[in-house]
Amino acid sequence: MSLAIFDLDNTLIANDSDYLWGQFLVDQGVVDKNYYESANAKFYDDYKQGTLDIVEFLRFSLQPLADNDPQQLYRLRTQFVQDIITPLLLKPAQELIAKHRNRGDTLLVITATNRFVTEPIVKLYGIENLLATTPEFAAGKYTGGFNGIPCFQEGKVKLLEEWLKNSSETMHDSWFYSDSHNDLPLLKLVDHPVAVDPDEKLSAFAKASDWPIISLRQGKCPAEHFHK
Repeated sequence: MSLAIFDLDNTLIANDSDYLWGQFLVDQGVVDKNYYESANAKFYDDYKQGTLDIVEFLRFSLQPLADNDPQQLYRLRTQFVQDIITPLLLKPAQELIAKHRNRGDTLLVITATNRFVTEPIVKLYGIENLLATTPEFAAGKYTGGFNGIPCFQEGKVKLLEEWLKNSSETMHDSWFYSDSHNDLPLLKLVDHPVAVDPDEKLSAFAKASDWPIISLRQGKCPAEHFHK
């Protein structure tokens, strides 16, 4: 048995749930369209370029949680997952997850997108273990802050190391699937790094490092990299 780790956005789903959640809030009239839409696009571009200030972004992205009643937020999230996310689920991703599950591997999603947004998405894939940035919740509502360290870049490695201390899992024969160069710190740590529909920077690094490069958007799960 091994640890099979998956990124979420643009890896297991065919878009970025963090960005889409922001656009969904704009469309629902929950946030100011002119300000939020432009800021959301800028942060997303920063992420793709590898220049994102994660703390600044979290202050921005978690503020709507603080500004709205939790029950309303949960209703909005249910609608978001049903209308926006479900069409983005990838059958080849489901097949890849099933291959690891059938091997007896432990499945884990690790994502920079906050837990409020990602928890129900990860459950759609039947994965119980999730490491994500955790919004702070106190006195019955979200505060707009977050607990611990952001699950981003080197933060993913730190949170995984903490998780391993409280788990029987090890990094022996471990896998990590990701699309983003922001995940290079963790990709370099596992025994089996796999670039999935990678961005330009990750694609170049993966080719230079002779890592497998696969696509989960081409109609079937590629099997050539997967060794039992």
